[in-house]
Amino acid sequence: MTDGILGREYPAHTFEVEKGRIAMFARAIGETDPVYFDAEAARAAGYRAIPVPPTFAFTIGLEGGSPARVIADMGIDKTRTVHGEQRFDYHGPIFAGDVITSRQKLVEDYEKKGGALRFLVVETHMTNQDGEAVCDLRTVIVVRNG
Repeated sequence: MTDGILGREYPAHTFEVEKGRIAMFARAIGETDPVYFDAEAARAAGYRAIPVPPTFAFTIGLEGGSPARVIADMGIDKTRTVHGEQRFDYHGPIFAGDVITSRQKLVEDYEKKGGALRFLVVETHMTNQDGEAVCDLRTVIVVRNG
């Protein structure tokens, strides 16, 4: 089904975490905690810099093309897809000023409902500028087969 791309690892993508992007994301999700907007508040709360909200790592993955690259490589019409599930496994914090490198891999491809629905599972591993693992994402994309 995956025409040779199951297990494919995509080129790494680097993303510099900017405090303005953190603030914009925090506002978009309705976050009001000052630690996401103000460096002084973040330090007072014990952080070394402004931390990212818990689901911000998905933004990093999107910047790297995850999972759109997989969908494009498979020749799937993106209008037939929907984001089905998302999991975040944090291994360490992500802060403003960090440089995150993400690596994406297609790990599963299966069908349900007699082939009417196809599920693509993409894993994205993220490390910071010190090479420390900070987050692993597991994204499930559902494709409506025609």
